[in-house]
Amino acid sequence: MSSAKKAPAGQPPLSAQIPDAGSSISHSASHLANQFLIAMPGMQDPNFAGSVIYLFEHTERGAMGLVVNRPTEVDLATLFDKIELTLEIAPLLDRPVYFGGPVQVERGFVLHEPLGEGIYSSSLAVPGGLTMTTSKDVLEAVAAGTGPAKFLITLGYAGWGAGQLEEEITLNGWMNVPLSPEQMADIIFDTPSSQRYERTMSHLGFDLSHLSGEAGHA
Repeated sequence: MSSAKKAPAGQPPLSAQIPDAGSSISHSASHLANQFLIAMPGMQDPNFAGSVIYLFEHTERGAMGLVVNRPTEVDLATLFDKIELTLEIAPLLDRPVYFGGPVQVERGFVLHEPLGEGIYSSSLAVPGGLTMTTSKDVLEAVAAGTGPAKFLITLGYAGWGAGQLEEEITLNGWMNVPLSPEQMADIIFDTPSSQRYERTMSHLGFDLSHLSGEAGHA
């Protein structure tokens, strides 16, 4: 465990930070990265009750991910207007921005299909999985109609200090769900947000009412 004071579920100690992707794509994610976390029925934290999280980073230093089933009242048209970009692609205007987690809620994160190296200036490619980009150039590409075809934008992220996520899984706060890249992309990008929790669970074949006393998978 980290020597830092333990933070609430999904919130890292002050020493935990977003990986610095810099100008190149990092491949440092490991272990539970590229898996879903689903909140167990006993989750008390209102930030995470009923949530599905895509983990994009998990190392000995901690873990980071994005909640993918909590749309906010902010839509892309409003977000792009605030960052002084013009979005005129009709199907995208009403698409919601998601609550990605309680850490750095003023910062945007774009989870999208992998497009190869060097496309955007600050991206983290999860080996075998999706890409998370934090630089404005991906939003500029979306506005221009040249961005990723499949993407989800969040404000904020969820983070855990060293050993914290493992402890929370042991205490039955979370269950990790390993799925194929195709199954995860289908849930994140093609399944209505209100159905993503149940769809994730359906791949395990569990009845939600039977989960509260079961341990996670870590």
